Amino acid sequence: MDICKIYLQPKEEIRIEQGHPWVYGNEIDQIKGPIKSGDIAYVYSSKGDFIGKGFLNTTSKIFVRILSRDENEIIDKRFFANLIQKSNQARIDMGFDNSYRVLFGEADGIPGFIVDKYAEYLSIQILSLGIDLRKDMFIDILKEIFNPKGIYERSDVPVRKKEGLPLFKDTVYGTVPDLIQIKENDLIMEIDIKNGQKTGSFLDQQENHNALKPYVKNKTVLDCFSHIGGFGLHAAYHQAKSVTCLDISEHAVNQIKRNAELNHFNQVIAYKADVFNELRIYQEQKNSFDVVILDPPAFAKKRDDIKKAYKGYKDINLQALKIINPDGYLVSCSCSHFMTPQLFLDMLMDASNDAKRITQMIDFRIQSKDHPALLGSDESLYLKCITLKVK
Repeated sequence: MDICKIYLQPKEEIRIEQGHPWVYGNEIDQIKGPIKSGDIAYVYSSKGDFIGKGFLNTTSKIFVRILSRDENEIIDKRFFANLIQKSNQARIDMGFDNSYRVLFGEADGIPGFIVDKYAEYLSIQILSLGIDLRKDMFIDILKEIFNPKGIYERSDVPVRKKEGLPLFKDTVYGTVPDLIQIKENDLIMEIDIKNGQKTGSFLDQQENHNALKPYVKNKTVLDCFSHIGGFGLHAAYHQAKSVTCLDISEHAVNQIKRNAELNHFNQVIAYKADVFNELRIYQEQKNSFDVVILDPPAFAKKRDDIKKAYKGYKDINLQALKIINPDGYLVSCSCSHFMTPQLFLDMLMDASNDAKRITQMIDFRIQSKDHPALLGSDESLYLKCITLKVK
């Protein structure tokens, strides 16, 4: 059987051998054999050593997404079912139960495929042509492993266009209601997997939400960019005196109010606001808080955005630092992998200096353990959540 063999330029194999699963088109020296997007391609170094094999896509800058480092391994339904089953069992072993990320694409060995579990439903996202062409097979695998009531596909992200794929979202198995109640740690949360952020919620922050516990008891808390209230509602659960949640989306604000009701929290208020403006208004009115949480959307979605993003992150952190009571806390997050951990720390130091506040780093966290970071793949280490004590 003829196979597609891709030979790399000298030294281009180093990054891939270190664990990164992407082969870029500009790294290739020559291709031998049939070239068909969506099929398996075999990748070799310039010296002819086998490196890996995976799905080919000539439309994408990511020419090959490596699936296996074993030249003789058969890539079929059993191969993928085994990876998904192992990935899910790893989450169960770590204590995840009701809602969590089952499969985190590249980090879990199936590049371009994300599977999230929300109680009795699954939400999937497909970012690779090779996966998309085999969607029915993957749905069958998920049905066999999870027996869900429904599976919803959230492949409505612009990056799909780079794969030559259309944006798509719809129920692909069973029935999926507009709103689903899940358990996040000890809280009941109502989420919208059809239209909510990401695949329905920010599962990557679950553990960070709960990590507020040491900082919020009997404190006044401001939760900025609240989404559906993950941080703010956990602050209330951990006995904050009062919690104020801000979000630019009216829909998000209504979800926060609904989730506060579901958990019987009466110390939570939520309203629609532009955080950048609201932080300045608090300063003008001399309002202050014991704890301020910043969890903004990604300001840097591509490398060229870094300078502008740094300025945006610094601005909100600077303004937040100005309204934190002495010996209070700033919990600051960034979900852009282009804002590296060191650059994020530099920004916090810069903001602290300009705010004339002395700060101590109390905790440095990343995404929850169901979103593992693959060493060698910088893209998979994207979330930073840093807690500063503010003098």
